Amino acid sequence: VQLVESGGGLVQAGGTLKLSCSAPGFSFDDYTISWFRQAPGKEREGVSCISSRYNSTYYADSVKGRFTISRDNAKSTAYLIMNSLQVDDTAVYYCAADRLGNPGRWRQYNSNPRSYEYWGQGTQVTVSS
Repeated sequence: VQLVESGGGLVQAGGTLKLSCSAPGFSFDDYTISWFRQAPGKEREGVSCISSRYNSTYYADSVKGRFTISRDNAKSTAYLIMNSLQVDDTAVYYCAADRLGNPGRWRQYNSNPRSYEYWGQGTQVTVSS
């Protein structure tokens, strides 16, 4: 199974990008989906998470109020809308799928990249000042 991210690019600070994570032919609605990011020289960090159903969500403090996660199970696609982008948001963004967790278990389980079964290849987001 391969998750496919798209929507990254170069944007000025204050701008907006919408990332997509698609999984054709995958039992998408059985999986919690999270977005992680990794900047050069830094560890991969969790950004946001959405439950398989009922749209329960989690956001890291650094993006709360600026980013919105959503999903359309009929299209097997998850989204991350990133508003008011800052230079510090520059990173490769990855989506990941996990069958056992949910946003309520973020600290104990879903914050750990090793909890995830499937990953996308990543999409670069660059925010210029």
